[in-house]
Amino acid sequence: MWTFISNFVLKNRYILIISILCVTAFMAYHSKNLQLAYAGSKVLPLDDPSYVEYNKFKEKFGEDGAVLVIGANDKNIWQKDTFNDWSKLSNEIKAIKGIQEVLSIGRVFELKKDTAEKKFVLEAVVKNQATSQAEVDSLKQRIEGLKFYDGLLFNTSNGATLMAITFDKQILNSKYRGKIVNQINQLAETFSQKHKIELHYSGLPWVRSKLSDKIAKEFVLFLFLALIATGVVLAMFFRQFHAVFFPLLVVINGVVWALGVIALFNYQISLLLGIVPALIVIIGIPNSVLLLNKYHNEFKKTGDKMHSLKIAVQKIGPTALLANVSAAIGFGVFSFTNSAILTEFGHVAAINIIATYICSMILVPIIFSFLPAPSIKHTRHLEAKRITAFLTKIDYLVFHHRKAIYITSAVIVAIALFGVTKMRANGFVVDDLPKNDPIYKDLKFFEKNFDGILPLEVSIDTKKKNGVMNASFIHRIDKFQNMVSSYPEISRALSLDEVLKMATQGFYNGNPAQYRLPNSMEQAFILSYAGKSSGKGSGSMLKAFLNKDKSETRISFQMADIGSEKMNLLLKELEVKTDSIFPKDKFDVVFTGSSRIFVKGTDYLVQNLKESLLLAIGLISIIIFVLFRSLRMNGIALIPNIISLIFTAGIMGYAGINLKPSTILIFSVAFGLANDQTIYFLTKYRQELENPDNSISKAIALALSETGVSMIYAAGILFFGFGIFAASNFQGTMWLGILVSITLLVALLSNLILVPALLLSLEQRINRKKVNRPLIQMNLDLTENAND
Repeated sequence: MWTFISNFVLKNRYILIISILCVTAFMAYHSKNLQLAYAGSKVLPLDDPSYVEYNKFKEKFGEDGAVLVIGANDKNIWQKDTFNDWSKLSNEIKAIKGIQEVLSIGRVFELKKDTAEKKFVLEAVVKNQATSQAEVDSLKQRIEGLKFYDGLLFNTSNGATLMAITFDKQILNSKYRGKIVNQINQLAETFSQKHKIELHYSGLPWVRSKLSDKIAKEFVLFLFLALIATGVVLAMFFRQFHAVFFPLLVVINGVVWALGVIALFNYQISLLLGIVPALIVIIGIPNSVLLLNKYHNEFKKTGDKMHSLKIAVQKIGPTALLANVSAAIGFGVFSFTNSAILTEFGHVAAINIIATYICSMILVPIIFSFLPAPSIKHTRHLEAKRITAFLTKIDYLVFHHRKAIYITSAVIVAIALFGVTKMRANGFVVDDLPKNDPIYKDLKFFEKNFDGILPLEVSIDTKKKNGVMNASFIHRIDKFQNMVSSYPEISRALSLDEVLKMATQGFYNGNPAQYRLPNSMEQAFILSYAGKSSGKGSGSMLKAFLNKDKSETRISFQMADIGSEKMNLLLKELEVKTDSIFPKDKFDVVFTGSSRIFVKGTDYLVQNLKESLLLAIGLISIIIFVLFRSLRMNGIALIPNIISLIFTAGIMGYAGINLKPSTILIFSVAFGLANDQTIYFLTKYRQELENPDNSISKAIALALSETGVSMIYAAGILFFGFGIFAASNFQGTMWLGILVSITLLVALLSNLILVPALLLSLEQRINRKKVNRPLIQMNLDLTENAND
């Protein structure tokens, strides 16, 4: 088959090049429609109970993560000119299209009783610019007397204040959000610079917009770094312009295809999809390395350029196919997680790894068929004297010190396994950012001054029409929210009860001492006033907290980013205490909100790690079995790569690197790539066994010497390629790069040392006939070095 393929490629050079160029043009045209992901990560499956509850909550009560906050802790905010500009800033931001409401100490509302109409009127406290400091001082006293806002807009205990900016839900998760966020930032920074007041920004709209900006920058950065890194490695190997430029051109073509696939699937560029172009470069380059090495080897023997290119395709094609399928499996298993963000990543990565392989097998031989034949200096890299010397030492170690190899491997595994016991599953909303990042630092500001800004929502169903308006139920809410707010990680509540307390204070002409729930005599009267409240932005004051038939209500909290591990424990504790206030037989209480969904997403991905890894192992085992028809050979193939995963997991345990959405990718991806090395070695080993004159020992020695160079070349490219991700601003991406690089290095050493040692130890038990005859006959071969 591969003889036919090689002949077909070189006989139809023009047609194939034109065809590929047409596909590339098509993909490039569609890639202009690429968009960044503006909504939160789609981690949970759509049918997950928690996600279903969250969507139901939003349908009834609206978005929970629509507020951007700007905070300050500076007493000068109450100086006349500063206060006036803060009020002006609030109104300027409110005027921006796409902003629904703005609340701040400069734009705050209070309830006024209209006895004639028997309703409350919501009026602005600050109607005009203050003309004196005395007026501002009076306003301060009046605003701080509005207890409804204490802990929400200002904190009287530490002097901090914030501006709460609510986005229109139609704008919130669209491309326009970023433009609005930038407008807000420019206006706020003008205020900050004028008055020398440090401002802090947070809230999900801000965090998601800034993360999108970082993803866009890293998208370009990593593609550039991947090309630079692989280009440098190619230059070190081949020391020839053609052997550097054209392989890079091939993988750039693969990147264009990947972008086109993302656009055609209507996917948006997320943190994971943002690294796919760089991955295509890193994983695609070894195909060209293997082809060019074999081409140069054959040309050195025969001096016939076209014949050498045909042999390169025939020999490298099947081997590289198995290696690329193995790598694609490592990514493709994420398609079975039912998590949208991982499914998209798995689809795009797996499809384009294979697509880039196909392009390499077509374009590299065609391009080099038009170029001049390699000279002696261009094939000098085949000597690889240092690598050959290294492999000679490996050969001696394998044949004379197998016991030491096994003892060393066992000790490493034992130490690593102890580290594995220290691993924890724990994710934070922004812990992928370094501690000195402004987003992280600002989040901590709001946690310190306002107990956090991450939404935690509670919906309570009374199972009765108008059940929420029952006096007994209202007092249950008060007891419940006081219980929840007693935790230092959670803010005070925003709820029906707080609105009623505000209404009672308004009914008694703003007296701060009357900020309380109405008593049984007052309740009906005050509720009738509140139900008919009017004024700019008010409508019914109760509407935001009630469903249509008043059988359900919401209670909103803000909380700190305490991590999924602590959050799970906290929610379990809260649910137990909640049952004593709202018995399950009478009420349905659901804890939801963006913070809860994030935690559930982390738990879901960690649970799927085991399944994804087992699926990858199972699929790759099938490939090995197809080649060898031997369970024993399957074990030999899997052992070194599983050891490399254990080694990596041990490092994570000792280093305190948590299992979380950004790090669980490491294992399946690394396993798929590490098996490439195993396939390179074992396919050459099987080929050598086809020669009846070769003993198993000789076949191992030949396989080690003849494939070692290519294994080291390929591993070197992958090692330095993934190493570029260490430059990421996202710690998850950084650790992905570092740990995959370490895993591949350990896997290379394991495949060069442990696999040959195991084969030698099982020499008498290996069935040559089974090894000689694979289920699918393929003419497998690998690059040979100068000793061929």
